[in-house]
Amino acid sequence: MSFDSDPRAVGPRIRMMMPQLTPLETKVVETVFALTSFSEGTALKDVAELAGVSEAMVVKITKKLGFAGYRDFRKAVARYNRLPTAEMHRELSPEDTSRDIVEKVFRTSMQALEETLAILDYDAFDRAADLLVRARQRDFYGLGGSAQIARDAAHKFLRIGVRASVCDDTHMMMMSAALLAPTDVVVAFSHSGNSTSVIEAAQLARRNGARVIAITNYGGSALATASDVVLCSTAQGSPLMGENAAARIAQLNILDALFVVVAQRDYASAERNLDLTMSAVTSKRKDKV
Repeated sequence: MSFDSDPRAVGPRIRMMMPQLTPLETKVVETVFALTSFSEGTALKDVAELAGVSEAMVVKITKKLGFAGYRDFRKAVARYNRLPTAEMHRELSPEDTSRDIVEKVFRTSMQALEETLAILDYDAFDRAADLLVRARQRDFYGLGGSAQIARDAAHKFLRIGVRASVCDDTHMMMMSAALLAPTDVVVAFSHSGNSTSVIEAAQLARRNGARVIAITNYGGSALATASDVVLCSTAQGSPLMGENAAARIAQLNILDALFVVVAQRDYASAERNLDLTMSAVTSKRKDKV
């Protein structure tokens, strides 16, 4: 894993690996990111003392995160902390005014977009677009908040004549997966990547030969492992908002970009089908009046 190409990718790539750390290792990383004064001059012994662990433990954790050692980790995190986007995220507090809350919520979403763009795998993105273009059937799987993204994405694709269905119920996902074939594609949404129902449906779809595109916050999750193509979003969590709210905005943007690329592949057909679908909707509205 390289952290040199874009410093914006440092924070999200570390967060993506946090589920693989032990509680003690997680505490050490959280200690570092809670240090507003953390810089390239921060000594290893200071971090170890603050976290209540040995210096050897800190070095071990940095290597587990993909760095050559503490110095490499310190340099990368210090660069990340100097970015304007690193200043966007601010925790909500009881003393916040309405203006404070609005600015913090917006900035959290802005940071999620900036950092998702920084870690986006463009080769995987192109493979996902190819699969969506060639597919006979496209089924979008998601539960809870993820179902909202699935519905939005399927709606957009259907508007341009790209057949898509939404399955936002455990039984519906399994029935869909049981009927899919090698000509079909599943787009599976799960913020954590650990939603059992979505994972089981994705696994069944793959056993039947369908291809699976995962949209998740964690590239090492069970859903990512069960998929052919993985597109990762990222968002920094907070006690009140969690990660999901900002992550959904990032995932919506990934799907919007996929939608535009798919439409671009046959722009004439997309434009013609859009006219047809919009005419049908408009006609239906007039009938009701």
